[in-house]
Amino acid sequence: MSTPHKIQTEAIRVTWIGAIIDTLLGISKIITGLLTHSSALVADGIHSLSDLATDALVVVMLRLSHQPPDKEHPWGHGRIETLGTVILGCVLIAVAGGMAWNSTLTLLSDQPPLIPSWPGLVVALISIAAKEGIYRYTLAVGQRIKSDLLIANAWHSRTDALSSVVVFIGIGGSMVGLVWMDTLAAVLVAAMVAHIGWGLSWRSIQQLIDTAPPGEELSAIAQTATAVEGVKAVHDMKVRYIGSEQALELHILIEPLCSASEGHFIAEQVGKHLHHLNPQLQQLIIHVDTRNDHNEPDPPYRPSRSELEPLLHSWLNQKQLGLLRLDLHYRRDTVALELCLSWTDRPQRPPYELIERLREHLQHPAWLERVRISYGVDK
Repeated sequence: MSTPHKIQTEAIRVTWIGAIIDTLLGISKIITGLLTHSSALVADGIHSLSDLATDALVVVMLRLSHQPPDKEHPWGHGRIETLGTVILGCVLIAVAGGMAWNSTLTLLSDQPPLIPSWPGLVVALISIAAKEGIYRYTLAVGQRIKSDLLIANAWHSRTDALSSVVVFIGIGGSMVGLVWMDTLAAVLVAAMVAHIGWGLSWRSIQQLIDTAPPGEELSAIAQTATAVEGVKAVHDMKVRYIGSEQALELHILIEPLCSASEGHFIAEQVGKHLHHLNPQLQQLIIHVDTRNDHNEPDPPYRPSRSELEPLLHSWLNQKQLGLLRLDLHYRRDTVALELCLSWTDRPQRPPYELIERLREHLQHPAWLERVRISYGVDK
C-alpha cells in the first residue's frame, strides 16, 4: 500500500506534467491565434493558460491539505482544498466573463471579421490530442491513488479538449465562408469555462456548509452498519466533507445487556466495514446505544451507581454476603441489577428468596426492572 507521502508525490508529479503541457499549449494557441486571426483560438489559449492556475492551486492544496491534524486544526487541513476550489471556480468565472464580453463585442461590431487560416486548425487539433492525453493519464493516476481532486482535474482537462473541438469547428467554419463561427466558438468556450467554474465553486460551497451527501450514500452506510453482527439499527447519521475525505458520526443500537467491551468491539467492526465500503471515510465517530433515544423526552429518575452501591452494601453486610461485581443495565425507564456474590459466602436459601429480600430492602422501587444473582470465586 502506498504511503501518504508517495501518494502526494505522485499526485504532484502528474499535476506538474499537466502544467508544462498547458503552458506550451496556451502560448502556442495565443501566438497562432493572433497570427491566423482566430479569436476562438486566442480564447482557447487563454483558457489553457488559466489552467495553470488550476494546476498551481492543485499543487498548493495537495501540500497544505495533507498536513496532519494539529492543536489548531483537530479535524485536519482538508478544508483548505475545498476553500481553494471555491477561489479557483470564481477566478474561472471571471476569466470566462471577460472572454465572453470581448467576443460578444466582436460579433456585434460592424467591421467584418478576419478569416482564420489553416495553421489555426493544426494547433487546435494538437490541443485536442494533448488535452485528451492529459485527461487519460491524470484520470488513471487519480483512480489508482483514489484522489478525487486529481479525478476532478482530469475531467477539467477533458473539458479543455472539448473546448478545442469547438474551436476547431469554429475555425473550419470561418474558412469555408461562415465567418461568424470563429467568434461564436469563442463565446461557447467562455461559456464552458464559466460552467466549470460554477460547478467547482458550487460543490465546494456545499461542502463548506456541511451539506449532506446524496440519500443513496447515506442508505449504503446504514445498510453496511446494520449488516454487522450485533447491530440492531442505526440513527442520527451525519456526514461531512473535509477536503477529499469524509467524516462520519452515527449511533448504533445494540442489545441492552451487551458489555461495554463487546459494544466497543461491535463499533470497531462497523468502522472496518464502513472504511471498506468507502475509503474516503477517514474519521469515524460511532456512538454505542442500548436504546433508541432519538427525539425522545427526558427519561424518568433512575439511580446512579454511587447511589445504589451504599444501599446494596448495607444489605449485603446484614446478610454477610461478599459482593464481587455489580453490573447495571440502564433501559429507558428502569435499571436491571446483576450481582455476582462470593461463592464462599453463599447462603443455603435459593437465589429467588434473596432477590425478594433485596426488593423489600429497596422498597420495591418503580425503576427496578429485575435482579439477577450469581456466584463466583474471587481470585
